Order: sequence, then structure tokens, then C-alpha cells
Amino acid sequence: MIKFASLSSGSSGNSVFIEYDGIKILVDAGFSGKIEKNLLEKIGVDINDIDALFLTHEHTDHVKGAGIISRRYNIPIFANKGTRLGFSEVSGKIKDENINIFKSNNFLRFKNMDIYPFSIYHDSREPVGFDFYLGNKKITLLTDTGNVDDDIVNEIKGSSIYYFESNHDLNALKSGPYTYNAKKRIMSDIGHLSNNQAGEILADVLKGDGEYVFLAHLSSINNSSELSYLTVSDILKSYGIDSEKQISLSVCPRYTPGDVITL
Repeated sequence: MIKFASLSSGSSGNSVFIEYDGIKILVDAGFSGKIEKNLLEKIGVDINDIDALFLTHEHTDHVKGAGIISRRYNIPIFANKGTRLGFSEVSGKIKDENINIFKSNNFLRFKNMDIYPFSIYHDSREPVGFDFYLGNKKITLLTDTGNVDDDIVNEIKGSSIYYFESNHDLNALKSGPYTYNAKKRIMSDIGHLSNNQAGEILADVLKGDGEYVFLAHLSSINNSSELSYLTVSDILKSYGIDSEKQISLSVCPRYTPGDVITL
């Protein structure tokens, strides 16, 4: 059995929970250890039962609580070399035996999970998305990328669950309060995906056979849940995918867990 839940999603903090046949992991821990513990409790999970923590990249909204969680609950951390180097600058001391380095674009096995970390485009040292192959199901986590190339598209096809960045509305970003340099960064190939980009990419990879799609990492300034949902839904509809009948489309809450999905 698979359980999946977004614990938090947005520029304030990001974290995802995945369970497969009793093995429980977190992907990223962007809030303090105390908040992460409380978020897990809200979905009925004891943080002491977490078996591992996987990191996508070293930005604070993804790793803030990772160091303390590893130390306090003796949880191993998995990261590639670049992320580990960046993370080590803010993590504090972590037991050597709890540091596990994986290679991007290479499969790794953790207990009963087959995991593929694939390279993405972001202004961090070595950012990745993740594909989790769990029995006959596949889960894709893809946020914090300014570009999705053909290799990534081919890699993420066939998933049952997509946790997918829909960071900003382009018009809202352009007319909003951010500085010119900040806008330029977000719109760049190493920034973040817009609602329109998310919709176009999802239209390319979805089959419309009941996939769960969670729109994630929304900007609190340059986006809204309603705008993200409507933009992506309208784009999917233009490609013949009904977001209410053929798939399950929703937006991840910023500070609280979303629904727990069971497969």
C-alpha cells in the first residue's frame, strides 16, 4: 500500500510524506523540526517512525528542519554531493552514518523503494526531482525548476501521482512588487515554472486515466490557489483532459497537510 501527502508547500517551507508497505520517508523538511513533527502528527504519523529524509536541493525552504530532525530522531539523510555541500553550511553536525550520498540520474534502492533522482534546472548546486517506483506505481516530485526539457518529460511520464510546481502567474509576477532582478531570476531557466508552463507540461505527460496532480510551490505574492488551478485546468481542457472527470487536480496548502492519498 502507498500513502502520499503534501505536508507543506510554498516559499515558506516544503515537505512531502510517502509511505510504501510500512516504509515511511520525507522528501525535504523546510520548516523547523518542531513544525515538521506537528505536520506529521496531523496526518497520524509519528516522526520517530520516519525511516529516511531525501533532499531535492539545499535552499532553506527545503532543508531548514533536516539537520535537527536527523540529530534528534537519528534519521538518515540522502542527498547528492552538491546538495550535501550546500546543506552542510546550515545543517549543523550530523552523524557520519546518517549521511548518504547518491548520484543524480542513477537509480538507488532504499529498503523496498526504487528511487530515481533526475537533474533539473534551478539556481542551486545540484538540484533534482524524484521518481519513486513503488510496486506497480510511480510517483513524481518536480518543483524548483525553471525548465523542463525532453529528457525530464520522458522521465516523468507514466506516474500515478504528480507533485508539480506551479509557482507563479506570469502577468502577476511582471506587474508585482518584486525587484527586476528577482523577476528575472524567477522567469529564467533556473528559476520556477509558471502556471502556464505547468499546464503545458502536464498536458504532455498525463494520460487522463485517474492520475492525481498536486500543484505545488505556489508563490504567496505572484499567484493564488484559484488562479493556479483555473489556469492549469483550462490548459488541460484545451488538450482534451477533464480535470474533474479524468484526473484529480488540486492545489497543495501552504502551511498544512493536504489530503492523504492511498494507492
